[in-house]
Amino acid sequence: MRRFKWAVALTLCLSLVLSGCGLLGKKDAGSVVRELDSIVNKLDSYHAEGTMTLNTGTEPQEYSVEVCYMAESYYRIALTNAKKDITQIVLRNDDGVFVLTPHLNKSFRFQSDWPENQGQVYLYQSLVQSILMDNERQFTTDDKSYVFDVAANYQNGSLARQKVWLDKKNYAPQHVEVSDTNNNVMVVVKFEKFEFGTKFEKDQFDMQRNMTGWDMKTLPTLGHDHEGDKAGAADTQGTDKAANGQATGDKAASGAQGSDSKASSGQAGSANGKTTDKSAAAGNTNKQQSFGIIEPNYIPSGVKKQDTTELKLGEEKAVMLRYSGKYNYSLIESRPQEKTVSILPGDILDLGFTLGVVTGDDKKTLTWTYDGVEFRLSTGDLPVTEMIKVAQAVQGEMGK
Repeated sequence: MRRFKWAVALTLCLSLVLSGCGLLGKKDAGSVVRELDSIVNKLDSYHAEGTMTLNTGTEPQEYSVEVCYMAESYYRIALTNAKKDITQIVLRNDDGVFVLTPHLNKSFRFQSDWPENQGQVYLYQSLVQSILMDNERQFTTDDKSYVFDVAANYQNGSLARQKVWLDKKNYAPQHVEVSDTNNNVMVVVKFEKFEFGTKFEKDQFDMQRNMTGWDMKTLPTLGHDHEGDKAGAADTQGTDKAANGQATGDKAASGAQGSDSKASSGQAGSANGKTTDKSAAAGNTNKQQSFGIIEPNYIPSGVKKQDTTELKLGEEKAVMLRYSGKYNYSLIESRPQEKTVSILPGDILDLGFTLGVVTGDDKKTLTWTYDGVEFRLSTGDLPVTEMIKVAQAVQGEMGK
């Protein structure tokens, strides 16, 4: 009898020990969140590659995404249309934020605290912050991942929640799904590569380097230490100022909004305070003649298309689509052939497939490029969420 009692007691003790070991080896949401907080606060650099799929149009659109980050405020993000092999690059360095469209020789430059003031689904900091900030976060695990279901915090107000899969070994992001208020998955990001502590070349975040080397699959990453990188990136920015018309920056900035409003009313002129190289436009007459109208597949409720007008933006042919009703706005489309540099007093607006630039106060103009076409959406009353929907609705649409 005593042996039996002793065996039972031993079994219970072993069970408690094994159970305790299991508990120690299993992390709960609180412990994972604390470790994430520590990681993001000490984050030095990382390099990520992946695929982003947007389900915001009539059919899914796929983009290759590459992200380079170096503390504390250097960013390089390349978004490439998988089918058309067209790349747009977003940079942040000591001189500000740049939105580059290299194949059009076009760049926007302005001062902004982006991306601190805006979440981005492909940025590690944004994903971690969404987890840290949601006190009602949902937490599960699978064989290889910690999975968080949290509130989404993006400019597009229709995106409500997101699920984030993190590698159990090092907390690197593996997969992200962002859903709307009806639980429809609108954005999916699959990270194929994610590396902490990447060493970058000094010109990785240089504007001129990215404008001339954009057709490379990726810029060199291995090389200098971080302190040397920062100094080198700062030293090479002098050429950016000259390239972007820094000497006439005030005139360009003040003329940006005026040129947008002139274009919206059908008047000819140089838009967005551009400086142009007319020789770059030579021999492009055929492309101008074959210009097609791209009509967004989305129109806000209570709005109807009013008319379509052909106009000129400098030497370039353009069309303007006007919409009226509950909201009133115009959409100008052109295929710029000239080398252009724009200095805009505006803010970045995340469109998902690219980043746009918003200028103006009472009357706002959203400018972005897609598939070689420059779009300018001007309005005095269209909400930002609706502007994003209209902009996203040109994806995959063919010129008529």
